[in-house]
Amino acid sequence: MNVTGYQEKPAPRSAGLVCSWTAGLPTDTEPYLQRVVPDGCVDLIWSEAGILVAGPDTGPVPALIRPGERMVAVRFAPGAAPPVLGVPADAVRDARLPLADLWGGAADRLAETVAAAGSPRRQQAALVAAVTGRARAAEPVDPLVPAVVAGLARGSVRDVSAEIGIGERQLRRRSLTAFGYGPKTLQRVLRFQRALGLARAGTPLADAAYAAGYADQAHLAHEVRDLAGEPISGLL
Repeated sequence: MNVTGYQEKPAPRSAGLVCSWTAGLPTDTEPYLQRVVPDGCVDLIWSEAGILVAGPDTGPVPALIRPGERMVAVRFAPGAAPPVLGVPADAVRDARLPLADLWGGAADRLAETVAAAGSPRRQQAALVAAVTGRARAAEPVDPLVPAVVAGLARGSVRDVSAEIGIGERQLRRRSLTAFGYGPKTLQRVLRFQRALGLARAGTPLADAAYAAGYADQAHLAHEVRDLAGEPISGLL
């Protein structure tokens, strides 16, 4: 059951975005504790309190949503946020911090612009437009990001290092800056999300485990408990 009314919309890939999204609770309901699990992404989340930077996470994070609270957000693909934020991804790993800590007054002005837009649809458009403009003016994303993400989906860290022609230490340094994780942790998070996506689409867990790259279903179960803090049945 989608308690928070969470909805996603496509967002410009050219800006490094996966989607924009909205969520919230009616005023006549109880507070809701949402479990946020690692996905390698970074979100900018607007609410009446301002704009928050979220992630990338290494484990489950409880997010309390209060009655009447409404959120509008954009989600960056793994590796895409640092040039826009102006800091390395590991500086915001496992963090929830005000965007004003990074952007200063520009974050406050953006929060006011989003608030003034009115409807959630218009607020989404305002936030996406501002972030897209900032992305166009920012330094480019590390060119190794697509190769690292694709390589970790099919091979080991050593294989990826050899494929892209840099040493494992340099790969780790650049991964921390781009993704917030070293490559081994990034691989775990991306594999977990692949398996979760397959399972949500109806693939039997044993088949989802194999397709995502786990040794077996028990390996998947162990990783889900480690990264999400509960069995996969609870997540589904």
